[in-house]
Amino acid sequence: MTRPSTPTAWQPGMPGAGPMPSGPAGRPTPFGDGHAPLPFGDGHGAQGGRPTVTIGSYPDYPSAQRVVDHLADNRFPVEHTAIVGTNLTLVETVLGRLTTGRSALAGAGAGAWFGLFIGLLFGLFTVGNWLAVILVGLVVGAIWGAVFGAVAHAMTGGRRDFTSASSLRAGQYAVTVDAQVADRAQEVLARMHLTPTGHTGR
Repeated sequence: MTRPSTPTAWQPGMPGAGPMPSGPAGRPTPFGDGHAPLPFGDGHGAQGGRPTVTIGSYPDYPSAQRVVDHLADNRFPVEHTAIVGTNLTLVETVLGRLTTGRSALAGAGAGAWFGLFIGLLFGLFTVGNWLAVILVGLVVGAIWGAVFGAVAHAMTGGRRDFTSASSLRAGQYAVTVDAQVADRAQEVLARMHLTPTGHTGR
């Protein structure tokens, strides 16, 4: 039985591949040995702490998702399955420099949408020039949004003068099932020729 290697940090240009998840197929292992479940289904089944079996490992999430879809199409009880990501890495991509002006602009946009909503709400109950009410709400919302955006950025004291987006990436995706239905899952995959490369049987 092989031991999982130490997760390596993702770097630009590095392919998203990692070691085979622990718990080789055909041998039940307790769920949760440093792997984190990725969203699938309703969160029950194989994620409930029962012994599980890894029936396949895939380099990307869509491949693992297709396997579970095929299991569902063959009337397999997919509530006993889970998609587990290994070698998870949090990547924060810097989008650009953040200045007080950009913060004020972003705040003005958000405030304008809120002001437009309030203006429309009041405009429905206004007798007369309802368009002016909507425009006033939009303008006031934009002004207040710009003020709040600029003040919020100024209060950071320059500690975070950039915008970014965070994403969670995994090096490998394993499909696990509860031990009591592992044989049936492997039979379904074998009939459909979906057994992944590197799969080890009993």
